[in-house]
Amino acid sequence: MELIIQNLTKTYPNGVRAMDNLTIEIGEGMFGLLGPNGAGKSSLMRTIATLQTADIGDIFFNGIDIRKDPISLRKKLGYLPQEFGVYPKESAENLLDYFSILKGISSKKERQFKVEEVLLMTNLYEARKNHVGSYSGGMRQRFGIAQLLLNNPELIIVDEPTAGLDPAERNRFLNVLREIGTKNIVLFSTHLVEDVNELCTDLAIMNFGKIQKRTSPFLALKEYKDKIWTKRIAFSELEFYKSAYRYLSSSFNSDHSLTIRVYGDQLPGEAFVPAEKINLEDVYFHSLVKPGQEHA
Repeated sequence: MELIIQNLTKTYPNGVRAMDNLTIEIGEGMFGLLGPNGAGKSSLMRTIATLQTADIGDIFFNGIDIRKDPISLRKKLGYLPQEFGVYPKESAENLLDYFSILKGISSKKERQFKVEEVLLMTNLYEARKNHVGSYSGGMRQRFGIAQLLLNNPELIIVDEPTAGLDPAERNRFLNVLREIGTKNIVLFSTHLVEDVNELCTDLAIMNFGKIQKRTSPFLALKEYKDKIWTKRIAFSELEFYKSAYRYLSSSFNSDHSLTIRVYGDQLPGEAFVPAEKINLEDVYFHSLVKPGQEHA
């Protein structure tokens, strides 16, 4: 099972180039697409999901040419966009039955079986009679996963699914994704590094419509070993260190000083010490930073 994306370019009428000659291949499992807001992640998701077309480029999924045959892809696709609408006064059970009909499941018995299966899988069975409008944000997201599972998709796309969820709901949602991510390609788009770190075995970092880095959490942390350095500084010194070093991030200390993190192949300067622990955020910020750019 493989998703192949070749030379995708998309420029919107306002002149924004959301995808710039983007090429990547994605295999089975949970794939994290990291990037800041405006990086082009949602444009890529919508293009793969056949909701818009690229100006140039091709997409293939298991031999299907998505640009030439979008209908065949839609039969194998499950898509959860950043925002999706529901009929708030309908129960989850009734809505899922309706969506099953739209997805081509004509047998009532088969629909009942499938609806019950996805409700159990997403931990919504006990709330199946409740109106979807009464659901919490996390329950609504799990309902979104339930509806996309109705047609047994092979390619699943989820776009910024944990944005705005409280920690408990986020954990429940991520657990559902872990369960479905073992037998499919799940493309998980987010700007939250911790979500990718917890879920994904493979990842790409995207910015300015391009793939800036392709790696895995394990390989990324190995690559950056002995290359991340920290130093305590006064807040007033921050702008100097941002301009003078390959600055990645900073955190406040109890005495109102800052601990900054910078990248360097060698000891970057006086009083810097090796970071006690490398994290995926270091990799993320370094991949976004270019000489002369700054990140808060």
